[in-house]
Amino acid sequence: MTGKAFSPAFRAELAELLRWRRDVRRFRTDPVDETVLARCLDAFRLAPSVGLSEPWRLVRVGSPAAREAALTNFQAANAEALSGYDGDRAERYAGLKLSGMREAPVQLAVFCDDSAPKGAGLGARTMPEMRRYSVAGAVMQLWLMLRAEGLGLGWVSILDPDRLAADLGVDEGWRLVAYLCIGWPETDDCEPELEKAGWEQRAADVPVEWR
Repeated sequence: MTGKAFSPAFRAELAELLRWRRDVRRFRTDPVDETVLARCLDAFRLAPSVGLSEPWRLVRVGSPAAREAALTNFQAANAEALSGYDGDRAERYAGLKLSGMREAPVQLAVFCDDSAPKGAGLGARTMPEMRRYSVAGAVMQLWLMLRAEGLGLGWVSILDPDRLAADLGVDEGWRLVAYLCIGWPETDDCEPELEKAGWEQRAADVPVEWR
C-alpha cells in the first residue's frame, strides 16, 4: 500500500498557490459571500492539532464598537513600534501600510484555549506551546484556502493581545494568536509588499544544518 499521490499538474498548482499566498493589507470593501467564507473556515476542522485538542477559538469582529476598539489598539501599538526605530528605518516604517483593518469586510480574532480539555494533554505536557502552534498551523490552512478562492488575508500582529482579549470579552484562558483581515485584494500581485517597500528581502534558499 502506498500513500496518496497527486498529479504533476496539481503539484505545480500547489506551488503556484504557495507563491500567491501573501500578507494582504490593501482590500476592496466589497462583501465576502458567507458561503465562500464558511467553506474556507472549514480549514480549521481539517487542520491537525496536538492531541487532537482543536484549541482554536474564533471571534468574528463585526460590530462597530469591537472594530473601533481593535483599530485603536493597533494604532497605539503601531505608534509605540515606530518609536523603536530611528533614521531611515523609522522613515520606511512610517510609510508602510501594516493593516487593512479600516477596509477589510471580514475580521477574525483567533485565540488559543490553553486550558482546552479535549486531547487530555497528549503531546502538550512537555511542550504546552504546541497548542498555539496548532492554531498557527490552522491559520495557514485558512490562508491557502482563502487564496484559492481569490480572497486575501492580512495577519495583524502589531497589537496589545491582553487589551484586545479584554475589549472582546473572551474567556480568561484564551490567548490571542492572530488577528485576521479578510477580503478581496485591491490588486493582484504575488510580490510581498515588504519586499517592494525595501524593508527586507526573502532568502534565496532554506538553510539546513546537519548534526
